[in-house]
Amino acid sequence: MLERVGGHYLIVIGAILLTLSSLVVSSAIAGERVVYGLSSFGDLKYGKNFKHFDYVNPDAPKGGKIKIRNLDSFDSVNPFILKGRYEVLNADVGGDITFNFSSLMTPSHDEPDALYPLVAKEVLLDDDRRWVEFVLRDGPKFHDGTPITVEDVAFSFKSLKYEGHPSYRVRFRDIEDPIITGSNRIRFPFKEGVLTRSLPLFIGDMSILSKSSFANRKFKKTTMIPLLGSGPYKMVKVDPGRSVTYARVKNHWAEKLPVHIGRYNFDTIQVDYYRDRTIALEAFFAGEYDFREEFTSRSWATEYTNKPAFVKGLIKRKTLLDSSLTGYQAYFLNTRRPQFKDRRVRQALSRMFDYEWTNKNLFYNSYERLTSFFENSTMKSFGVPSKDERALLEPWRGQIPEEVFGEAFIPSKTNGSGKIRNEIKIALKELKAAGWTIKDRKLVNEKGEQMSFEFLLYENSSIRIINPYLRNLERIGVDARVRLIDAASWQNRMQDFDFDIISRRMGQSPYPGAELRDWWSSQSADIKGGLNIAGVKNPAVDALVDAVVKAEDKEELVTAARALDRVLMWGHYTIQQWFKASHFIAFWDKFGKPDAPKPGYDRAVLHSWWFDKEKAAKISAALTK
Repeated sequence: MLERVGGHYLIVIGAILLTLSSLVVSSAIAGERVVYGLSSFGDLKYGKNFKHFDYVNPDAPKGGKIKIRNLDSFDSVNPFILKGRYEVLNADVGGDITFNFSSLMTPSHDEPDALYPLVAKEVLLDDDRRWVEFVLRDGPKFHDGTPITVEDVAFSFKSLKYEGHPSYRVRFRDIEDPIITGSNRIRFPFKEGVLTRSLPLFIGDMSILSKSSFANRKFKKTTMIPLLGSGPYKMVKVDPGRSVTYARVKNHWAEKLPVHIGRYNFDTIQVDYYRDRTIALEAFFAGEYDFREEFTSRSWATEYTNKPAFVKGLIKRKTLLDSSLTGYQAYFLNTRRPQFKDRRVRQALSRMFDYEWTNKNLFYNSYERLTSFFENSTMKSFGVPSKDERALLEPWRGQIPEEVFGEAFIPSKTNGSGKIRNEIKIALKELKAAGWTIKDRKLVNEKGEQMSFEFLLYENSSIRIINPYLRNLERIGVDARVRLIDAASWQNRMQDFDFDIISRRMGQSPYPGAELRDWWSSQSADIKGGLNIAGVKNPAVDALVDAVVKAEDKEELVTAARALDRVLMWGHYTIQQWFKASHFIAFWDKFGKPDAPKPGYDRAVLHSWWFDKEKAAKISAALTK
């Protein structure tokens, strides 16, 4: 599962979690278990001998081409390191890193979290949870025809952990270096005393790299030369910063496996990059590419229905419902900055963001306000803490906001008229309590220094949303500005935590676990390129993240997550933005789609659609009239 790193999105690698005690067992011997599928709490939809996923057409034709768009640019095609802005198939259409690289196991997208065999044919688990061992099947190979070996798996793990993006180092920190136990077997020991719920799945979902292909190239170097992969697609053409072309691997080693039947049907996938969203939209209407997910509510509401291609029925629009735990999108305040260290200041600044006016006037009421880190799930806190939640929270009374012990967090709410005198009044009281007062229409501290900060952006589409917020901040004497810089500079500053406020969206796994340490734990706050961009260092948060990771069943997980949610939300580390539990998609009507429900946890366009020659011919004929 992934989101862009170093751009508007974030990759979350290995974001599916696992409880060893609840795996589906296919056979067992003393001291170990052999399993065919992994899930967090033992809920596997598909049996050992399933034929294909339900959301595909097993007879889908292969062939044709799909063109999609991405935004901004890229300067590398190595997606595994910190340096560079890299190309990876656009997640908007259900693309991800698995198109170019294989892993030991692969996910199903109609289950909240499940992995099934791919390069590995089975998994062995130690009854005492000290290790996991993968048994490789015969046949998997890289695109150059060389076989995937256990040596490649070991090389991949070590390279990612010790030289890859810092998120790998955090994710794999409790996993010891692997031990090759046979010609097709590799064991991953766990550090003594660690929590192992998520660790086997992190390994199973890991991309496998070719050891020999790095004999004469450095792993940590940005490159425009494609890495050697083994997935159903191969990167065959790179136009630096402008486009990337992937070609389907004919007679791919996995195409007859149940997990690949009916999937990966396009012969060619071309990703074109656009630096401007408006130009990208017009290019779509001109037929320059075939599919897009619309993230701008104004465009969705006003800029489609009057276009000739849409009027003629050549372009279709759909709203796809999403069952996933929604991603968390917010303005992140850098609490490393002195002006943001006091929670009361952060709360007051959050109060000045008039979401109701913004949704009404800028978003055409398309969204809902985020009120939880675990929005669109049972892990979202509500009401007052339960008895079990209080048991987790009470040890921290006096060190966490007292509001945590009351009703669940709800952001400040206005009537949408733009008149926020009451919010201003309350905000000024909160700021005064924190040592800030109005003097000569400026909000100043005891030293006479004005409250000032900037929103750091790399594209201008957000400016229209921030400008009304800036005007509200000006009314309480804050000097707030927008700084627009190029994408590469934005990434560098974000990785160095050299910013005041930035807007980010973080992806979430169905059953959160160790990845929460990346985002919120004290130990990740000072890791360059790390994901704790708000700089949170809070022992209560650390303890509650551990409680989530330690959870042995869904009930414990929900309890710990709700407690954590309360502390994070009342901590005001972020200013919550908006969400919708659906996707707005538009496409030229030249594709076939399975006669089955869309999987609830993926758009599945590249996974399951196919090129329809007859539909494409009709579009060509209509455009030539």
